[in-house]
Amino acid sequence: MKRNFSEQCRILFGPLKGHEKMVLSTASNDRVSSRMMSIIILNEIFYFQMDRTFRKYGQLAENPHAALCKDNVQVEGICEELGHPLKHPEFCALYKEHFPGSYERYTFLENERLFSLKPQFAQMWTYENGEPFILKFDFRTGEYEKIRYEAEPPVKFLL
Repeated sequence: MKRNFSEQCRILFGPLKGHEKMVLSTASNDRVSSRMMSIIILNEIFYFQMDRTFRKYGQLAENPHAALCKDNVQVEGICEELGHPLKHPEFCALYKEHFPGSYERYTFLENERLFSLKPQFAQMWTYENGEPFILKFDFRTGEYEKIRYEAEPPVKFLL
């Protein structure tokens, strides 16, 4: 389904509006952490800024693999540090428009750094006529898959 991949990506990116508050998960040294982030989405790439003295910065320096989540959308990708946010006017304009408080408080600070997260894999839950489906997007191969979710009988746990 490679020829339909770009078209199908609209299903994934459409609800995200180009700006979102999403949960960013990072990991290093067998420690995973998550936190809410203000995200700008441009050309199917996710952008966020952070202080380089924070733990999440150190985790990304050690391991650039990260994940973002909002509602029924999960995105896994590779992060890249892009430098100070003020050196990226398109990001700054959108960040100021959609997150004015964060822009004013943090963007001008010396330790702030801009990151991109380029998706490698994304998954989204959707429903058609009340039936659950999982949409899978593999950005590395350009493949899209729609799978009807078939719940197995509940597993009983003995305590």
